[in-house]
Amino acid sequence: MTEDNTTFNSTYIIGISFISALGGYLFGFDFAVISGALPFLRAQFMLDAWWEGFLTGSLALGCIVGCLLAGKLADKYGRKPGLLLAALIFALSSVGIAFSNGLTSFVVMRFAAGIGVGMASMLCPMYIAEVSPAKVRGRNVAINQLTVVIGILVTNLVNYFLADNGPDAWRWMFGLGTVPSVIFLIGVLWLPESPRWLLKDGQEEKAKAVLNKIGSAEFAETTVDAIRKSLAGNKPQSYKAVFEKSVRPAVAVGITLAVFQQFCGINVVFNYTSTIFESVGANLDRQLFETVAIGIVNLVFTLLAMWQVDKLGRRPLMLIGSLGLSIVYIILAFMLQNQYPAGMVSIFVLLAISMYAISLAPVTWVLISEIFPNKIRGVASSVAIVSLWGAYFILVFTFPILAKKLGAYGPFYLYAGICFLGFLFVMKKVKETKGQTLEELEDNLIRH
Repeated sequence: MTEDNTTFNSTYIIGISFISALGGYLFGFDFAVISGALPFLRAQFMLDAWWEGFLTGSLALGCIVGCLLAGKLADKYGRKPGLLLAALIFALSSVGIAFSNGLTSFVVMRFAAGIGVGMASMLCPMYIAEVSPAKVRGRNVAINQLTVVIGILVTNLVNYFLADNGPDAWRWMFGLGTVPSVIFLIGVLWLPESPRWLLKDGQEEKAKAVLNKIGSAEFAETTVDAIRKSLAGNKPQSYKAVFEKSVRPAVAVGITLAVFQQFCGINVVFNYTSTIFESVGANLDRQLFETVAIGIVNLVFTLLAMWQVDKLGRRPLMLIGSLGLSIVYIILAFMLQNQYPAGMVSIFVLLAISMYAISLAPVTWVLISEIFPNKIRGVASSVAIVSLWGAYFILVFTFPILAKKLGAYGPFYLYAGICFLGFLFVMKKVKETKGQTLEELEDNLIRH
């Protein structure tokens, strides 16, 4: 099945991709807001290294619960209800964090925010992959990563301007998350259900109606036939199905890529910017300014990745990023160890961000949304993304403790080694997926 002779409604496809990708914006918000708020939270809650790590990582624990919920919800009730629930949880938790009056209530509310982030982090890329034609699927799934980095940049800018508002500035930083949550909630109401889920649920006429909006009648027919073929004889899947022999290699690659995206260490730079720059003598204003610079570089290189992911391909970008990060980290660790000026350190921090933003950040999500067969995509995606959030928790929980014992530079030598191992894994195990439909990938990756 090829899509060469069919036409698509590009405006409609990009519209629904952007609306569903607003979940990524909220993910970016929750992810970045902690970086600007930490200097205030340390004073507010008298945090030691353990509590600082746990408070930051509590989001990831919620994300794990959110992913597990989303996988089941998405397969039983559809992708759209899951997205609506994620938006609602985001909105309520943002208000809850802003009004937290103690460390316990703050951590509980940040955990709740994580449930929303976890649901969105799984459902948004999966939904976009299922509504996008093969030719533009990589770019469209990368829109989710684009909204993540826009969320990070806007949040860092807002944090920078709110920082002068006294010791309670952190409450405004978190509370403002309600605004994009409500916009996302309203947007999701307008989205169609995923045609692949509708067919799996036996709603063929509705699926055809959605596909006819996405592309020509020919595209709708060939897509329905291909989906029907891939679903033939399939029953509702449990988590046990993810470990069947036929799909095990794809699942192993998905889980390894998800864990590697976190253990590569870059999220330490995002979450602990203030800690890293404080270690070379930068003041609070400089620390918050660096978060803004990181947000801008992150955005520019994500756009570059979106332009190249369907041209250059997934595999070359992953190879460039993992090897590049390994080299940059060694230089960065050396600079932090020898107390180079903040300006010099900043150059290599931004270089690391650019390497990550053009490769591991968007491409991991693209691959996770593509490499699993239709029949287990919901549960397999949730297993991979649960692994990702578990790795994120370990990373951000251990960094303050490692930094206290080894100095802020120590962990970066470790992350450099992990990135090199990731480079070898991608070279050996990851196949190119660009330009193939989800059904063709299933044939090529699983059945052969």
